[in-house]
Order: sequence, then structure tokens, then C-alpha cells
Amino acid sequence: MAEIRLTRVEQGQTKIRNVPIAVTPEGFWCCPSPVGFQKTLKAQNPLNKPKPSSPPPKTTVTKKQTPVTERKPTFTPSRPDQRTFVPDTPGLSAPVAAERAPRPKIENLPRKVAIEFGEPGTSDMKVILLGKQGFCVKLSVHKNVLVENSHYIADKLSQPQSGASSLEIEDCEDVEIYVETVGLMYCKEIKQRLIKQSVSRVLRILKVAELLGFNSCMQSCLEYLEAVPWVGEEEEKVVSSVLRLQGEGIGVTPVLKRVSSDASKHPKDTLSQIIDLVLKSNEERGRREMKSVVLKLLRENNSLPSYAGSSDIFNETVYSSCKSCLSSLLSLFRHAAEPGFADKPMDGREPVVKQIALEADNLSWLVEILADRQAADEVALLWAGQQELASLHSKLPILSRYHISCITARLFVGIGRGELLPSKDTRQLLLQTWLEPLINDYSWLQHGCRSFDRKVVEEGIGRTILTLPLEEQQSILLSWLGSFLKAGDKCPNLQRAFEVWWRRTFIRPYVETPGNNFQSDSSMTSPVITLKKQPQE
Repeated sequence: MAEIRLTRVEQGQTKIRNVPIAVTPEGFWCCPSPVGFQKTLKAQNPLNKPKPSSPPPKTTVTKKQTPVTERKPTFTPSRPDQRTFVPDTPGLSAPVAAERAPRPKIENLPRKVAIEFGEPGTSDMKVILLGKQGFCVKLSVHKNVLVENSHYIADKLSQPQSGASSLEIEDCEDVEIYVETVGLMYCKEIKQRLIKQSVSRVLRILKVAELLGFNSCMQSCLEYLEAVPWVGEEEEKVVSSVLRLQGEGIGVTPVLKRVSSDASKHPKDTLSQIIDLVLKSNEERGRREMKSVVLKLLRENNSLPSYAGSSDIFNETVYSSCKSCLSSLLSLFRHAAEPGFADKPMDGREPVVKQIALEADNLSWLVEILADRQAADEVALLWAGQQELASLHSKLPILSRYHISCITARLFVGIGRGELLPSKDTRQLLLQTWLEPLINDYSWLQHGCRSFDRKVVEEGIGRTILTLPLEEQQSILLSWLGSFLKAGDKCPNLQRAFEVWWRRTFIRPYVETPGNNFQSDSSMTSPVITLKKQPQE
């Protein structure tokens, strides 16, 4: 925080650069732009040499400076509280001090840059802002205006040394905003002055107003922030700045209501409502886009530690929606498998086919949500137990049924990645029930499902198979081999899983010794293999 202390302006402390003042009808001086401050600083800093090709910077100085013969501003020492400022313009006459000032100490050497604002003739007080890199700004102000608007300055001036003629604010991090904030003390309608300002600049004004105890300015800044839009990084800065003011007795609630709610409705209920709206939508494009958005936002929530507490309750809600979609799918499959349904005209069959695709897509989306949250084990068990749905699958045309194989593929991918950890019986039942329907629909999945990734699915299937006991791996892979040799690319390519099984069986077989320890038997070249023929559905 900048330190404010009362001082008396000493001779030779600053080089004053006179700047014309544009005064509004309310008495507010126009604050220089940030570019103006930067140009002034560069012009006075000898380390910053101007480029030869760049044009000379524009300046609002009324008289041209003469650095060689430049005089330091002097004050008549007649009265300590009233000092006459002598301009440094060569064309104007100035009284010469009778006595030379003592040689200044190092800490009292002239500042590099100094700018003066206000009207010294009518003011009764000076405010000196000391910024970084020797930057100094002198404000000619009116004591009664500062006391009326700034509690902090009023407290300082009420101290015994209040007879001092100037107020010095050291270590100002934002001199430009200090100048503007002091100028706002002369305005009747501060909020109107903030219109068309950027959010970041108003936050800077709010910070300085807080330091000065300028409550009316703080309130106007909050009213501005409540009305203007702010998102992203600006939102984080606004919220942190406003939260800092909660103990100041300023009305911050209207601003914070934009990012927080005191409603009694639990967030779980809101999430459930959003999911229901998405699931019941019949507009394909809007439903697809919102599924992507909701899934992305839920993934962001999963990374937040504060979200873990309500995770279980939300998972139950999603699991309940999975059951509802599955029940609708089973009812639709029963209807589509009825005798005579295939003989109906297209107008009679199309609504059922579209509804099957919609429910299958909804279920796939819910499985994706649960898999991201490592909570899809129960869904895998639920899906593995759908023998009736699997038996009805073969009775429907492939165009009507292939969508549900996307659900099977996603579960295999989740198991292969370790996102799901179902039991051995569940994995075995899942493969026994749904691998053959998936193989039968595979060619349509590659061309009809936009999110289908063949390599990822094949890797997931293979890894799922390799988690089973060796005998079951053998049974499933030999059955797959027969299908692959007949269908080729229309069948999943499980060669990598086949190679692993082969090495486990023929290259590195393990046998159990009497000591119940498993050790390699390199002499085993012809293991006994019992082939289990998969029952035909």
C-alpha cells in the first residue's frame, strides 16, 4: 500500500514540467493517457535513447524545455504555508533567491520526471505522488474537496501536523490512476465518467479509491461492474477485487450475484434438469452440440477437488437415466421385432428406427459421462445382462440395430483403458453377450457412426479379452479367427491380442508346480488345448 505522509515542499526536490489543464465544467482536470505518461518518462530518462527513424513524440507542453539552462522551481521562503511557484520558462522573469540553497543530499536529488496538474493560483494544498523510476506528479488541489471525499486523507489532515502545505504519497504503483481518482473527487456524477472505460481500468480506479477511502467512487465503480459484461480472466479479477471489499460496508452483493446464487435448489437438481432436457431433445444438431458442451464442462468439473463431494449423488442420477434409456430401447426392439413390422411402409417404420437411434445415442453419451468419472462399472454389468435385447438384435435389420453396438464398443474401450474395473464374470458375460452382435454390425459402425475409431475399438476389445483366464481367451479368439477369415475388414482386427495369447500359450507357458509356485517350462512345446465352441445365438 502506498504510504501517505504530510510534508512541506522543499526547494530543489522536483523538476516541474508544466502541462496545460483542460478543466471540465465540474472542475475536473483531464488525466493524461498512459501513452502520455510513458512518453514523458522516456523523454526524461537518458537510458532510453530515441530511435533516429522514429518521429519526435507529441507533447502538450506549452513552452519548450531547455535541459541545459533549466532552473529548479523555487519558492519564496516568506511564509512556510504559502509558497510562490516560479515557472522555469526562460521568457518569464523570476525573483532570484537571496541565499543559495544548501547542497542537497543524494536522497534529495531531483526526480527524473515531474508533471504538475491543477491551478496553483486557486488551490490551497499540494498532493505529490512519488512513483517508480523517479516519476513524480504534483497536484494543486483544494483541501476541503479531499477531506470531504477521502476518509484516509481526512484522518491524516486531522493529525497535529495538519498545518503542512503538502501531502506526499510515496511508492505509488499506479500514478496515472491516482491522478484520475483525485480528479474524480471534483465530479458530481462519477458513474458517468466511467462510461466507455475498460473493466481493467475501472478495477485500477477501484483499488486506488479503496486505498484513499473514497467511498462514493468505490460505489460508482461497483455499479459500473454490475452493469457491464465481463468473462474469462476479467471475471476472476473482478470477483477477487470485489470480494476484498466485503468488509468495507460497500454494497458488493449485486456484483457477486452474477457469479453466485443463494437459491436453495441443489446443483444436482439443476444438472439433472439439464441432462433431461438434452435427452428429450428431438433436434439433432442442437442435441449433438449440447451433448459435446455438457460433456466438456463435466470433465472440467471432474478436475476440481470441491466437486468430489456431490459426485456420488450425480452419478446415481446419470445411472438412473441409463436405466430409463435402456428400458426404452428394449421396448422399441420388441416393437420392431414383431411379425409384420418389416412389411409396414417406410412412414410406419421410420419413427421407430429414428427413436432407436436416438435412445442408443443418448445411452452412449451417458456411458461416456460415467466412464470419464470412473463410475461406469454398474453400467457394464447392466449392459452385460441384456440377453433379451441381444437376442432381439439379430431379428432387426442392420440399419435399425447397429447403433446399440456403439455402446458395446465404448464399454470395451473403457475396460481396455482401465476406466472401468468390472469383475471377471462381468467381463466374460459382456463378451459372451455382445461381441458377436458387435462383429455383425462392424462394417456399418465404420461408415455410419461418426465417432467410431476402429483402431481404438479393436485395441479395447483385444485388451478386454486378454484380461480373462487363458482358456477363455483361447475360446473367444479362436471363434473370432473363424469370423475374421471369412469377413476380413468387415470384422474387427484382433491380431495383436491373438499374438499375445499365442505367446502366452506356446512361447512362455507357465505350469503349476507342487509347491503352488508358477514357473516357466521351456520344454512344453505341445500344450493340451481344449476348444470350446461358442453357442450360436
